[in-house]
Amino acid sequence: MTKKKNSGTFAGVSSKAVESKTGRGWDAWFDILDRIDATQMTHPQIARYLHDNYPIGGWWAQTITGGYEQARGMRKKHQMPDGFQISRSKTIGVPVSDLYQAWHDPGGRARWLGDAPLEIRKANTNKSLRITWNDPESHLDVHFYAKGQAKSQVVVQASKLANEKLAKEMKSYWAEQLVALKDLLERG
Repeated sequence: MTKKKNSGTFAGVSSKAVESKTGRGWDAWFDILDRIDATQMTHPQIARYLHDNYPIGGWWAQTITGGYEQARGMRKKHQMPDGFQISRSKTIGVPVSDLYQAWHDPGGRARWLGDAPLEIRKANTNKSLRITWNDPESHLDVHFYAKGQAKSQVVVQASKLANEKLAKEMKSYWAEQLVALKDLLERG
């Protein structure tokens, strides 16, 4: 196992951000976990250890655990305990209600997404959608954020993806689809 300086970004979080919120950067956390030989522990065991022994809260215990697992080769990029997870976002020059409708309305959605196999399980108007996508085991969460009266952001998060290859494909797929959505909505 290679133990090098880890001042970069792991689990999508920079060392500076980790230190700002927990009092320690990646190097310090990785040293702590190396001392207890955490590479021999499961994800829940590491997170529990951090949560029980340091005043960082559950979210940071999970984040530090994920970062450690990535740094030590125990987890691949985008890998979570229950599969792979990706996200994509796009800011679009339309009100959040228009952006939401482009997703929620089947006719409007077909204009940019075609006949994609999805089922909306839960809708929170102008805020979020929970979607069953293609594979009933995976999840698609879509969140909408107003960035002013005529500008909004959509964030698409696909989780419980079966493997790294599918995660890469979905990341690319959603990047393309969000560009198509932006083009459609902004040209009116």
